[in-house]
Amino acid sequence: MEITNVTEYEAIAKEKLPKMVYDYYASGAEDQWTLKENRNAFSRILFRPRILIDVSKIDMTTTVLGFKISMPIMIAPTAMQKMAHPEGEYATARAASAAGTIMTLSSWATSSVEEVASTGPGIRFFQLYVYKDRNVVAQLVRRAERAGFKAIALTVDTPRLGRREADIKNRFTLPPFLTLKNFESLNLGKMDKTDDSGLASYVAGQIDRSLSWKDVKWLQTITSLPILVKGVLTAEDARLAIQAGAAGIIVSNHGARQLDYVPATIMALEEVVKAAQGRVPVFLDGGVRRGTDVFKALALGASGIFIGRPVVFSLAAEGEAGVRKVLQMLRDEFELTMALSGCRSLKEITRNHIVADWDEPRVVPRL
Repeated sequence: MEITNVTEYEAIAKEKLPKMVYDYYASGAEDQWTLKENRNAFSRILFRPRILIDVSKIDMTTTVLGFKISMPIMIAPTAMQKMAHPEGEYATARAASAAGTIMTLSSWATSSVEEVASTGPGIRFFQLYVYKDRNVVAQLVRRAERAGFKAIALTVDTPRLGRREADIKNRFTLPPFLTLKNFESLNLGKMDKTDDSGLASYVAGQIDRSLSWKDVKWLQTITSLPILVKGVLTAEDARLAIQAGAAGIIVSNHGARQLDYVPATIMALEEVVKAAQGRVPVFLDGGVRRGTDVFKALALGASGIFIGRPVVFSLAAEGEAGVRKVLQMLRDEFELTMALSGCRSLKEITRNHIVADWDEPRVVPRL
């Protein structure tokens, strides 16, 4: 069966993967209300397309933290990709590089920063969890820097792991033939089997619950890399992130895997963008499955989006070729959406190109 859209990969991944692994990738926290809402909220935004504009040439290129990429579609950090496919993060890195876009490597990758760097050229960011042992953090950041990673995406929504009930039922743990490669040499690469979620126990033991804004400042003393604060959902925290020296903000609810009943990221986006006042770029992850979703996020002020689950599902289905195809499909759909909306470049995508169901009734401007 020919795959014609990103969502179709999920069913294939479900067939191919062990239940424990599929459930780990697919599930959200508790009732999974936010998981569904991350998708559904996009359907409450409609287009106001402009017609009779010459769209014979469309430019989707953009720059992120000064790095030129082919499109505003990037790869979010997702953990333990070798559970999906033997090539894991290697395949994802090659696919991102081939597409001319950015890959974010998870702290909890099953390939190390050095291994991912060895796949060849490419712009890569490193997602960071802050461990209780700050020496571990400093070492890891230095290794990422040395391996040529260009930014740190600091995850700030995980002082404790969200309650993911599928992982509890499945007694989730990292398969014995895999390790969290970045931590292997520090003896933190393995996960114990528990009568709960092995990952939840690992987080409780290793991740620092005391993490605060002062640590964002501390991070800037140990690295010259720009820091993206990942997991912001409010205007208040957007302002604090900028005050703390963040180079950018990622509006994220951790794929709806942390606190259930937070809004969909697309619903929180505009509040954060307005608070940022253009001082730093604002990005979004969560629920993006279509080129139309990408356009909606940009119309609401995002500088770009990150995709997570589509990467692991396509990786499980078809390896590197699957991830390449996901990036290509999203690119093609986004280009088509731009053309049909009358936008030839990203700067032409405006708030006037969409109407959201929370908008005031529109006063039509007289020509």
